[in-house]
Amino acid sequence: MADAAPNILVIRRRYLGDIVLLGSVLRNLRLHWPDSRLTVLTEPAYADILALNPDVTGALTFPRGATSWPGFIRRLRRERFTHVLDFDNTDRTALVTRLTGAAVRVTFDRETNPFRHRWAYTGHAPITNAFYTSQHITETYLSLLAPVGVPVATREVRLVPRPSDLAAVQPLVGLPKAEIRNTKFRRVLVHPGSRSAFRLWPAERFAAVCDRLQDELGAQVFIVSGPGEAALVKEIRAHAKIHVVALEQRLTVGHFASLLTQFDLLLCHDSGPMHIAAAVGTPVVALFGSQNAAIWHPLGERHTVLQTPLPCDCLGADAPTPCVKTDSYRSYCVRKLDADRVFAALRDRLGLRP
Repeated sequence: MADAAPNILVIRRRYLGDIVLLGSVLRNLRLHWPDSRLTVLTEPAYADILALNPDVTGALTFPRGATSWPGFIRRLRRERFTHVLDFDNTDRTALVTRLTGAAVRVTFDRETNPFRHRWAYTGHAPITNAFYTSQHITETYLSLLAPVGVPVATREVRLVPRPSDLAAVQPLVGLPKAEIRNTKFRRVLVHPGSRSAFRLWPAERFAAVCDRLQDELGAQVFIVSGPGEAALVKEIRAHAKIHVVALEQRLTVGHFASLLTQFDLLLCHDSGPMHIAAAVGTPVVALFGSQNAAIWHPLGERHTVLQTPLPCDCLGADAPTPCVKTDSYRSYCVRKLDADRVFAALRDRLGLRP
């Protein structure tokens, strides 16, 4: 029967962190309907992370060009989805939702984002702005379970690295974390990149923190980066007084998730890597600018979020380009964090003293 084992399509186009955090919804769907088929539709750049979620049955990606759409639509129809949860409610996702022919089709009705294309849906979840801005994004995501009759039994978000990925990254870091017997030995991974150049903490401060981690705490520091961030890593290493290991190999998302499990701590910005780390159980010290940390902080108890008091004073003449205070992607608030404060947070999270 369809109700006993539904065939569910979850739509979330992007970004990496958002796809990771869908895990809370997927976990509840799996618990409620253990035999269901759970397919996630996303943009091609973010699909690989789904292979690490044990609750996901399969992945679909949006077509890359107009000529691929007819075949994509035919596949949607062949899948015979019974339920669609659309987390985007855009022109395109509304059309896809309706074209599935699913009997149950739901999306959000956010107070500040008008509910569009009501013809495409059979139900919706009302979200007030006060709720959205004061809760973690996973609470908003979980609200979409109510219209499909699924209770919230857990808020767990988990990713499970594959053994093949673990084996592939192990030579990069030496002994597996589980085999290191010195309880005071710590490995720290630094991911200095961000989707927004405005959100980058200065390279010289990353370098200063890397130096102090090694010099004062005896920690081993590695730097990892994404595509197009090699220059940033080079700049950090140029400022560092002590050698920092840079992992220059191109890593898949699966490799990166496995790599994180071999470290005691990750230092990064508010980013997709932050959410991957939390999902595999690696503690995080996260650097936030003006983005809403209540919505986007890493899930779990073993993380530290550093953020300047908001609203912050603009950097003025020290800003590389004009700052837009109302746009978290175009404000430099993260530069208000000094290296001493970041080092202290890392030291405390590691539980080490000089």
